Amino acid sequence: MSEDETKNVAPQVIKPPMTLQAKVEKGGPGAVDLKALEKAESVIANLADEYLKWVQEDFLRLEKAFNVLKSGEGDVTQNLDNIFQIAHDMKGQGGSFGYDLMTAIGDQLCRLVEKMTKAGPREQEMIRVHIDAMRVIITKNLKGDGGNEGRQLLMGLQLVSGKL
Repeated sequence: MSEDETKNVAPQVIKPPMTLQAKVEKGGPGAVDLKALEKAESVIANLADEYLKWVQEDFLRLEKAFNVLKSGEGDVTQNLDNIFQIAHDMKGQGGSFGYDLMTAIGDQLCRLVEKMTKAGPREQEMIRVHIDAMRVIITKNLKGDGGNEGRQLLMGLQLVSGKL
């Protein structure tokens, strides 16, 4: 078909069959055990107070890794990787305990550090801003998406991240 002929052809909507529902067990062996799911959710809810202790320990580790990076000691790539690993752990735990914004900003920090090939003052400041934002989330108890304050925080950090 020529380009002119394709302009006059109506689009065709193709609806794929819903085969996934046919594969999900709705009862019997292999089905999701709702009682087990409720128990798991209860265990996670009971660990919420522990999370606030864990995240403070993570902040100490993150600050230490950041200070090593700032000092110029050791290998820059390894120092950045240390920051990445800690931020990655914090990112994963945040959403599990209702701090979705922690997950989003932790992910931004991970993506930022992944792109870095050096760690001069500009890069260090970008990392610092993300660490500080993560600390604000916990200090202000910004659960979920953090509401308007969380959206503004996330938007500002996205602008910072885009400047690398």
